[in-house]
Amino acid sequence: MPAPFPDAARAALADTQLRRNLAAATGTIRAKRAAVVGELDQWEALRVAGAAIKDAALLHLDEHLLRLEAALQANGAVVHWARDAAEAGAIVAGIAREHGVGEVVKVKSMATQEIELNEQLAAAGIAAWETDLAELIVQLGDDRPSHILVPAIHRNRAEIRDIFARAMSDAGRPAPDDLTDDPTALAEAARLHLREKFLRARMAVSGANFAVAETGSLVVVESEGNGRMCLTLPEILVSVVGIEKVVPDWVDLDVFLQLLPRSSTGERMNPYTSIWSGVTPGDGPQQVHVVLLDNGRTRALADQIGRQALRCIRCSACLNICPVYERTGGHAYGSVYPGPIGAILSPLLRGVGHDAQTDSLPDASSLCGACFEVCPVRIDIPSVLVDLRAQVVDSQRGGAPKPEALAMRVAAHTLSSGARLDRAERLSGLAGRLLRRFGRETMPGGRRALRRLPGPGSRWTSARDLPAPPEQSFRQWWHRQHGQGRR
Repeated sequence: MPAPFPDAARAALADTQLRRNLAAATGTIRAKRAAVVGELDQWEALRVAGAAIKDAALLHLDEHLLRLEAALQANGAVVHWARDAAEAGAIVAGIAREHGVGEVVKVKSMATQEIELNEQLAAAGIAAWETDLAELIVQLGDDRPSHILVPAIHRNRAEIRDIFARAMSDAGRPAPDDLTDDPTALAEAARLHLREKFLRARMAVSGANFAVAETGSLVVVESEGNGRMCLTLPEILVSVVGIEKVVPDWVDLDVFLQLLPRSSTGERMNPYTSIWSGVTPGDGPQQVHVVLLDNGRTRALADQIGRQALRCIRCSACLNICPVYERTGGHAYGSVYPGPIGAILSPLLRGVGHDAQTDSLPDASSLCGACFEVCPVRIDIPSVLVDLRAQVVDSQRGGAPKPEALAMRVAAHTLSSGARLDRAERLSGLAGRLLRRFGRETMPGGRRALRRLPGPGSRWTSARDLPAPPEQSFRQWWHRQHGQGRR
């Protein structure tokens, strides 16, 4: 089980190379996105339209899924339904075994990462090869993705060169002996390494950015062309698609194919937009399977506040703008979905109150609101975070109270009585006078501050200034100013 976010983030913050890599990469992507978004006067209208289409699709999700299934079957595709990760993995492995397939090539897919498909296939004796450049870097480095769009964002080109030189030979065609860290050379080494896999693969696995219920079409947008190779060359294609990816009609793509590239890669349009609708005799895969994946999505749909997270089109704009993500990276989140969207999506899919790591994610935010401002489908991530924090607290009620809960009980007891509050104010004023006399540390403006609270409170003062209590309360000041006796 991964460590809770505060512990993992503390370790990540100590890695100065990681912070430099993240700052350079996210800063570049932010600038590109801002430039292309600024070109559109109707950008906000597009955001509103994208949110409205997604909400309408979620409101009638059952109907649209049945329409999608019927259209896919009419197009010659085989539709499977998977309630969870285990079912989805078993379906994909079963298709591979049925056709004697020992290896598959994969299009970059968050859904397959979510269900740990590579690991499930490996357990069944089937090798799964990532073909996206960044995913290839992660796989060869025996690493974990740290970003939705750029899984190897935590690596610099010198590190990538070392990974290729060390690990490519174990997975296929080795890297050239004279490989340098020049980006062109690295891309060429990856191209040659992957080409032999594309040409011999009999089966490919993909996800989908969108699934059009009207036409039974699946859509993948990408920047490298590896997806196009996987979607056209193998005999068998299996697509694992989250049920929230459904849009009702073909015309809806007009909105999303403007929103997604600008928000993700900072481009006006994706270099490759691949759309397929079942089987076409003599052209492309002759067997198409679609696995419609739930895996907690109906749980998220039932959450009246959190369901808006299912609008997500996996652009990663919220990661690139988030000050927390930029300093900790994706691994600190301990889940497939990092950053602000991961901080809400993972608890919604898994449920809260089951493990400390998931319960820590809603606190992985400063609630600055920048994620909402850049989200192309207007997911109010800060509001969902606050609601999930409340759900985590509610799930932990009962049993031995935590120090924070005890502090809140003491505060409630004190504030519920005027007499008790008056006594607390007197003690607070005494502490303020003592600090004024003996304290040495000051805050801006000359106000005294407490150096260190005792016990668990030291965790607060180790990273924050705690202003000293005022020497007198407002009520004491009022009585002295107006000469009234204490009531």
